Amino acid sequence: MLLSWWWELGDPCAWTGKGRGTRRMSPATAGTLLLTVYTLFSKVHADRNVYPSAGVLFVHVLEREYFKGEFPPYPKPGEVSNDPITFNTNLMGYPDRPGWLRYIQRTPYSDGVLYGSPTAENVGKPTIIEITAYNRRTFETARHNLIINIMSAEEFPLPYQAEFFIKNMNVEEILASEVLGDFLGAVKNVWQPERLNAINITSALDRGGRVPLPINDMKEGVYVMVGADVAFSSCLREVENPQNQLRCSQEMEPVITCDKKFRTQFYIDWCKISLVDKTKQVSTYQEVVRGEGILPDGGEYKPPSESLKSRDYYTDFLITLAVPSAVALVLFLILAYIMCCRREGVEKRNMQTPDIQLVHHSSIQKSTKELRDMSKNREIAWPLSTLPVFHPVTGEIIPPLHTDNYDSTNMPLMQTQQ
Repeated sequence: MLLSWWWELGDPCAWTGKGRGTRRMSPATAGTLLLTVYTLFSKVHADRNVYPSAGVLFVHVLEREYFKGEFPPYPKPGEVSNDPITFNTNLMGYPDRPGWLRYIQRTPYSDGVLYGSPTAENVGKPTIIEITAYNRRTFETARHNLIINIMSAEEFPLPYQAEFFIKNMNVEEILASEVLGDFLGAVKNVWQPERLNAINITSALDRGGRVPLPINDMKEGVYVMVGADVAFSSCLREVENPQNQLRCSQEMEPVITCDKKFRTQFYIDWCKISLVDKTKQVSTYQEVVRGEGILPDGGEYKPPSESLKSRDYYTDFLITLAVPSAVALVLFLILAYIMCCRREGVEKRNMQTPDIQLVHHSSIQKSTKELRDMSKNREIAWPLSTLPVFHPVTGEIIPPLHTDNYDSTNMPLMQTQQ
């Protein structure tokens, strides 16, 4: 099994003096020289070069321990610091990473991981990733460059690809080299290929999955795609038989004979397994046959020349304003004629109104005036509004029942009319 795995970690031997080519010296001198070298070289922003293959999983770990020496005050040898550190990664000159490269860091106290599957379009083109580390306690920053030189693979892509969904793991857990190695070992025992590579890893959240509840140690789930050079084994094709398809449609676990080889460490959702055979895929490209509905090729677009005459929009502007203004003016004149010139007048109204109705209206007006005067001075004569002024039938005026010197102290306000 050929497993392409790229781990670019900090070399602790470069700082501890335990690597190759060290010289013997006194402990005091060694400590002083080691501290000086550590202080000087920790400030150097060295570039790293990695050489992944196209179509093969690429993983790069951003170790917090490596970046701790970049932040002053620089720790002494043997001193342990646990400052929270986060990372920001982007393609040089751009705000984000390439489309095939992902990044994850669960907490500021865990390492960050860059992972993804390089594409064949970027073969031979160096991809420079800027890595900026932030110390959340001191607010210091440090920047390094990661140069990814994508190499062409011998057989890309592998003809047979299978994607597994692991329910009991998160993406950062499967990215660990020993865990992914165990998974590929289990797949190899089931598949029996001569060449097996991890192609890509995707979190279930990136596929539209829901964030799990924080109970019973539930995991997000992760999709792992692997490729091989031989056809799928009979065990992997068991999920395609009608009985297992029916059980999957009823949300029941299918019966897979080789599931026990994964169950000890990995819980596989066999209903979500995807088997892709590149050898049977027919090219979907079809030559365009021109006919009805397809315009002929007109060649390149030719913009108009600069000799075009300028158009005067003044007339259009006047017409746009004059027509609505004229219509509004006509409507205003018609409304003014109806409201002002078509009034009949008060005299014509009184001539058409019966006399009895006019007398009633006049009496109401007089009563209203008397009541208003009484509100100003209450020591006045008997109000005429309490006396019958006119006959209710003929409308003739009737003299009052009492004279002005009549004592009206004990008289009720309204008298009974005879």
